Amino acid sequence: MPRTPIWTTIAATLTGEIAAGAYVPGDKLPTEAQLAARFGVNRHTVRRALATLAEAGTLQSRRGAGVFVASVPTDYPLGRRVRFHQNVLDSGRSPSRTFLLRQTRNANAEEAAALHLPAGAAVHVIEGVSLVDGLPVSLFRSVFPAARFPALLEQVARLLSITAALAEAGVQDYTRASTRLTAKSADAVQAMHLRLSPGAPLLRSVTVNVDLAGQPIEFGTAWFAGDRITLTVKPE
Repeated sequence: MPRTPIWTTIAATLTGEIAAGAYVPGDKLPTEAQLAARFGVNRHTVRRALATLAEAGTLQSRRGAGVFVASVPTDYPLGRRVRFHQNVLDSGRSPSRTFLLRQTRNANAEEAAALHLPAGAAVHVIEGVSLVDGLPVSLFRSVFPAARFPALLEQVARLLSITAALAEAGVQDYTRASTRLTAKSADAVQAMHLRLSPGAPLLRSVTVNVDLAGQPIEFGTAWFAGDRITLTVKPE
């Protein structure tokens, strides 16, 4: 009987563990050295097993970060009404957000122009991380006119939802007026928050949302992890 190469056994073992839920999409595998010690082989053998799983789409190698269980990209439609929570729920996944910053400051020139504000007007800024099934998929920054929404930061902190906070502030519905998409590379801070390696591909979305009267209420920027989100555009 021909002998089965040990690297195929390692690949099969890891595949079984992933299928059983020992590792879920987005999880980092042990290092090559740790796997080599576990299976009693050299790192070259482990590397061949990992390469086979990467070719099959089971694993993703990120330079400088390690080897991760591949995640199926989440479809994220860019329509007139874009709600992160609802979009992710519609895809059959679990959404969550972590807020990193809530502050009031003077608007810069780009923000003031987008929100139709005078130069240096006060704005509320909210930054955070959006997650799908616990895996970070994007960073976001949302800027709002402070004069119109004086209590917005407190409302977001209490309600943990920008949409709910805007509704409480009197904006029951809003739509996307414009979107600009640009390819970018992750800097060190973005990579840390998104669990990527520096230089990983990102897709930056710059948007302006307006109320039903057409008045700008939000100037938003999001940086999506290129391998975790599939942005789709649907005519409305």
